[in-house]
Amino acid sequence: MNASAAAPTSSVDHLVVAAASLAEGVQWCERVLGITPGPGGEHPLMGTHNRIFSIASPVFPGAYLEIIAINPGAACARPEGAKRWFDLDDRVLQASLSSHGPQLVHFVASTAHAQAGTRALARLGLDRGELLQASRMTAQGLLSWKITVREDGQRLFYGGLPTLIEWGDIHPSGSLPPSDITLQSLQASHARPEALTAAYEAIGLVNVAVVQGRPNLVATLQTPRGTVTLESKGH
Repeated sequence: MNASAAAPTSSVDHLVVAAASLAEGVQWCERVLGITPGPGGEHPLMGTHNRIFSIASPVFPGAYLEIIAINPGAACARPEGAKRWFDLDDRVLQASLSSHGPQLVHFVASTAHAQAGTRALARLGLDRGELLQASRMTAQGLLSWKITVREDGQRLFYGGLPTLIEWGDIHPSGSLPPSDITLQSLQASHARPEALTAAYEAIGLVNVAVVQGRPNLVATLQTPRGTVTLESKGH
Protein backbone atom coordinates (compact mmCIF):
# COMPACT_ATOMS: atom_id res chain seq x y z
CA MET A 1 0.00 0.00 0.00
CA ASN A 2 1.46 3.40 -0.93
CA ALA A 3 1.52 6.36 1.46
CA SER A 4 -1.40 8.16 -0.18
CA ALA A 5 -3.61 5.09 0.25
CA ALA A 6 -2.59 4.44 3.84
CA ALA A 7 -4.95 5.18 6.71
CA PRO A 8 -4.42 8.79 7.80
CA THR A 9 -2.88 9.66 11.13
CA SER A 10 -3.09 13.04 12.85
CA SER A 11 -2.10 14.78 16.05
CA VAL A 12 -2.92 18.01 17.85
CA ASP A 13 -1.21 20.85 15.99
CA HIS A 14 -2.57 23.91 17.74
CA LEU A 15 -5.36 25.30 19.88
CA VAL A 16 -7.46 28.17 18.52
CA VAL A 17 -8.48 31.01 20.83
CA ALA A 18 -10.72 33.53 19.08
CA ALA A 19 -10.92 37.18 20.09
CA ALA A 20 -13.01 40.17 19.04
CA SER A 21 -9.72 41.96 18.36
CA LEU A 22 -6.11 40.89 18.44
CA ALA A 23 -5.37 43.51 21.11
CA GLU A 24 -8.02 41.97 23.36
CA GLY A 25 -6.48 38.56 22.71
CA VAL A 26 -3.05 39.75 23.82
CA GLN A 27 -4.47 41.31 26.98
CA TRP A 28 -6.37 38.10 27.75
CA CYS A 29 -3.20 36.03 27.31
CA GLU A 30 -1.22 38.26 29.65
CA ARG A 31 -3.97 38.25 32.27
CA VAL A 32 -5.02 34.58 32.13
CA LEU A 33 -1.87 32.74 31.07
CA GLY A 34 0.80 35.08 32.36
CA ILE A 35 2.80 35.66 29.16
CA THR A 36 2.81 38.01 26.20
CA PRO A 37 2.18 35.98 23.04
CA GLY A 38 4.82 35.97 20.34
CA PRO A 39 4.39 37.49 16.89
CA GLY A 40 2.19 35.87 14.29
CA GLY A 41 1.09 37.30 10.99
CA GLU A 42 -1.73 38.05 8.59
CA HIS A 43 -3.81 35.59 6.56
CA PRO A 44 -4.66 37.29 3.24
CA LEU A 45 -7.06 34.53 2.18
CA MET A 46 -9.24 34.86 5.28
CA GLY A 47 -8.77 38.49 6.32
CA THR A 48 -7.55 37.45 9.77
CA HIS A 49 -4.39 37.88 11.81
CA ASN A 50 -2.89 36.09 14.80
CA ARG A 51 -0.33 35.84 17.58
CA ILE A 52 1.17 32.46 18.51
CA PHE A 53 3.32 30.80 21.15
CA SER A 54 4.55 27.30 21.96
CA ILE A 55 2.59 25.00 24.27
CA ALA A 56 4.65 21.93 23.36
CA SER A 57 4.89 19.09 25.88
CA PRO A 58 6.01 15.44 25.75
CA VAL A 59 2.44 14.36 24.91
CA PHE A 60 1.91 17.17 22.39
CA PRO A 61 5.30 17.85 20.76
CA GLY A 62 5.31 20.86 18.47
CA ALA A 63 1.92 22.11 19.67
CA TYR A 64 1.24 25.83 19.87
CA LEU A 65 -1.61 28.17 20.76
CA GLU A 66 -3.02 30.62 18.24
CA ILE A 67 -4.90 33.77 19.22
CA ILE A 68 -6.84 34.83 16.13
CA ALA A 69 -9.15 37.68 15.20
CA ILE A 70 -10.69 39.26 12.13
CA ASN A 71 -8.26 41.83 10.76
CA PRO A 72 -10.21 45.10 10.47
CA GLY A 73 -7.79 46.36 7.84
CA ALA A 74 -8.14 43.40 5.48
CA ALA A 75 -10.92 41.83 3.44
CA CYS A 76 -11.64 38.12 3.19
CA ALA A 77 -10.38 36.97 -0.23
CA ARG A 78 -12.61 33.89 -0.40
CA PRO A 79 -15.30 33.73 -3.13
CA GLU A 80 -18.44 35.75 -2.49
CA GLY A 81 -20.64 34.04 0.08
CA ALA A 82 -17.84 31.93 1.55
CA LYS A 83 -17.09 32.47 5.25
CA ARG A 84 -13.89 32.77 7.24
CA TRP A 85 -12.47 29.73 9.01
CA PHE A 86 -13.30 28.72 12.60
CA ASP A 87 -16.82 30.29 12.51
CA LEU A 88 -15.29 33.76 12.89
CA ASP A 89 -18.15 35.23 10.83
CA ASP A 90 -20.80 33.55 12.99
CA ARG A 91 -22.87 36.23 14.75
CA VAL A 92 -23.48 34.11 17.83
CA LEU A 93 -19.76 33.53 18.31
CA GLN A 94 -19.00 37.19 17.63
CA ALA A 95 -21.56 38.25 20.25
CA SER A 96 -20.02 35.84 22.76
CA LEU A 97 -16.52 37.19 22.13
CA SER A 98 -17.76 40.75 22.54
CA SER A 99 -19.61 39.96 25.76
CA HIS A 100 -17.28 37.45 27.43
CA GLY A 101 -13.90 38.08 25.86
CA PRO A 102 -11.50 35.69 24.08
CA GLN A 103 -12.17 31.99 24.37
CA LEU A 104 -11.02 28.60 23.21
CA VAL A 105 -13.15 27.69 20.20
CA HIS A 106 -11.39 24.93 18.28
CA PHE A 107 -8.25 22.93 17.62
CA VAL A 108 -6.37 21.99 14.48
CA ALA A 109 -4.86 18.57 13.81
CA SER A 110 -1.80 18.11 11.62
CA THR A 111 -1.50 15.26 9.17
CA ALA A 112 0.75 14.32 6.30
CA HIS A 113 -2.30 13.31 4.23
CA ALA A 114 -5.09 15.87 4.66
CA GLN A 115 -6.94 14.74 1.53
CA ALA A 116 -7.08 11.18 2.83
CA GLY A 117 -8.40 12.52 6.11
CA THR A 118 -11.21 14.45 4.44
CA ARG A 119 -12.16 11.35 2.46
CA ALA A 120 -12.19 9.23 5.61
CA LEU A 121 -14.54 11.72 7.27
CA ALA A 122 -16.72 11.88 4.16
CA ARG A 123 -17.28 8.13 4.45
CA LEU A 124 -18.86 8.91 7.83
CA GLY A 125 -21.09 11.55 6.25
CA LEU A 126 -18.94 14.43 7.57
CA ASP A 127 -17.98 17.24 5.20
CA ARG A 128 -14.78 18.69 6.65
CA GLY A 129 -14.55 21.11 3.73
CA GLU A 130 -12.36 21.87 0.77
CA LEU A 131 -8.60 21.56 1.09
CA LEU A 132 -7.35 25.12 0.55
CA GLN A 133 -3.84 26.38 -0.04
CA ALA A 134 -2.93 29.17 2.40
CA SER A 135 0.17 31.07 3.44
CA ARG A 136 1.50 33.99 5.48
CA MET A 137 4.83 35.76 5.56
CA THR A 138 7.14 35.32 8.57
CA ALA A 139 10.60 36.47 9.54
CA GLN A 140 11.84 33.03 8.48
CA GLY A 141 10.18 33.27 5.06
CA LEU A 142 6.88 32.22 3.54
CA LEU A 143 4.93 29.78 5.69
CA SER A 144 2.57 27.66 3.56
CA TRP A 145 0.06 24.94 4.28
CA LYS A 146 -3.06 23.14 3.09
CA ILE A 147 -6.09 23.36 5.36
CA THR A 148 -9.67 22.10 5.34
CA VAL A 149 -12.23 24.92 5.40
CA ARG A 150 -15.93 24.55 4.71
CA GLU A 151 -17.62 27.16 2.53
CA ASP A 152 -19.83 28.07 5.50
CA GLY A 153 -16.79 28.26 7.80
CA GLN A 154 -18.33 25.88 10.35
CA ARG A 155 -16.10 23.99 12.78
CA LEU A 156 -18.52 21.04 13.31
CA PHE A 157 -19.27 19.28 16.62
CA TYR A 158 -19.16 22.74 18.28
CA GLY A 159 -15.44 22.90 17.56
CA GLY A 160 -14.77 19.33 18.68
CA LEU A 161 -13.96 17.97 15.20
CA PRO A 162 -10.57 19.40 14.31
CA THR A 163 -9.73 21.26 11.18
CA LEU A 164 -7.05 19.31 9.29
CA ILE A 165 -3.80 20.96 8.29
CA GLU A 166 -0.94 19.71 6.13
CA TRP A 167 2.15 21.85 6.49
CA GLY A 168 4.68 22.57 3.76
CA ASP A 169 8.42 22.48 4.36
CA ILE A 170 8.30 24.70 7.46
CA HIS A 171 6.29 24.25 10.65
CA PRO A 172 5.82 27.39 12.78
CA SER A 173 6.79 25.60 15.98
CA GLY A 174 10.33 25.23 14.65
CA SER A 175 11.04 28.91 15.31
CA LEU A 176 9.01 29.32 18.52
CA PRO A 177 10.97 29.72 21.75
CA PRO A 178 9.79 27.93 24.92
CA SER A 179 6.97 29.93 26.51
CA ASP A 180 6.73 28.43 30.02
CA ILE A 181 3.32 27.10 28.99
CA THR A 182 2.71 23.43 28.19
CA LEU A 183 -0.42 21.59 27.08
CA GLN A 184 -1.14 18.81 29.56
CA SER A 185 -4.39 17.40 28.16
CA LEU A 186 -7.21 18.04 25.70
CA GLN A 187 -10.72 16.65 26.05
CA ALA A 188 -13.85 17.00 23.92
CA SER A 189 -17.35 16.37 25.21
CA HIS A 190 -20.45 15.96 23.08
CA ALA A 191 -23.99 14.58 23.31
CA ARG A 192 -22.99 11.96 20.69
CA PRO A 193 -19.52 10.87 21.82
CA GLU A 194 -19.64 7.74 19.70
CA ALA A 195 -19.92 9.84 16.52
CA LEU A 196 -17.02 12.07 17.53
CA THR A 197 -14.92 9.05 18.53
CA ALA A 198 -15.58 7.47 15.13
CA ALA A 199 -14.43 10.69 13.44
CA TYR A 200 -11.23 10.74 15.49
CA GLU A 201 -10.56 7.13 14.58
CA ALA A 202 -11.15 7.91 10.90
CA ILE A 203 -8.38 10.52 10.89
CA GLY A 204 -6.14 8.57 13.27
CA LEU A 205 -6.22 11.30 15.92
CA VAL A 206 -4.42 10.48 19.15
CA ASN A 207 -4.24 11.93 22.67
CA VAL A 208 -7.64 13.69 22.67
CA ALA A 209 -10.18 12.19 25.07
CA VAL A 210 -13.90 12.09 24.23
CA VAL A 211 -16.65 12.03 26.86
CA GLN A 212 -20.42 12.41 26.84
CA GLY A 213 -21.85 15.71 27.93
CA ARG A 214 -22.58 19.26 26.93
CA PRO A 215 -20.49 20.28 23.88
CA ASN A 216 -17.18 21.54 25.19
CA LEU A 217 -13.45 21.56 24.59
CA VAL A 218 -11.31 21.46 27.72
CA ALA A 219 -7.60 22.22 27.48
CA THR A 220 -5.45 21.95 30.59
CA LEU A 221 -2.30 24.07 30.53
CA GLN A 222 0.59 24.44 32.91
CA THR A 223 1.43 28.15 33.02
CA PRO A 224 3.25 30.80 35.08
CA ARG A 225 -0.16 31.34 36.70
CA GLY A 226 -0.29 27.65 37.70
CA THR A 227 -2.65 25.12 36.13
CA VAL A 228 -5.16 26.89 33.85
CA THR A 229 -8.16 25.20 32.25
CA LEU A 230 -9.61 26.69 29.07
CA GLU A 231 -13.12 25.69 28.00
CA SER A 232 -15.17 26.42 24.91
CA LYS A 233 -18.54 25.53 26.52
CA GLY A 234 -20.09 24.77 23.16
CA HIS A 235 -19.55 28.19 21.56
